[in-house]
Amino acid sequence: MELHQLQPAPGSVKKTKRIGRGEGSGHGKTATRGGKGQTARTGSSDKKGFEGGQMPIQRRMPKRGFKNHFRVSYKVFNLGQVDELVEKYEMKEFSVEELYINGLINRTDKVKVLGNGELKAKIPFRVNAISGKAKTAIEALGSAVELV
Repeated sequence: MELHQLQPAPGSVKKTKRIGRGEGSGHGKTATRGGKGQTARTGSSDKKGFEGGQMPIQRRMPKRGFKNHFRVSYKVFNLGQVDELVEKYEMKEFSVEELYINGLINRTDKVKVLGNGELKAKIPFRVNAISGKAKTAIEALGSAVELV
């Protein structure tokens, strides 16, 4: 093979569609925009939820509820779960960093420990929040609790 014999693979190079360049091009007259009207004009695009001028569904439906933008949501772990996770992942401490490293939470998640279940392992806790019952159970074992 020589340089003058090189050519692209069949079907890989296509001609550009030249729109509005006369009837002979096959894309003349309406220039692939269909008939007349709003959608044939420049700058026309259907807005999200547009229903041809009919009252859109998001406006026909009544408003319901309330979303509190200041809500703080936590990933919740019970003491019973903590015991299993410490054994399974061989954690030195139960912290947000350890949970993230082991793929149990996302980087921005906040962690709260609740007192359901029984804790056998004596390990330190570094979490965002903890319930009173969980805190007393952990401190009864002689472990430290630090709020981050």
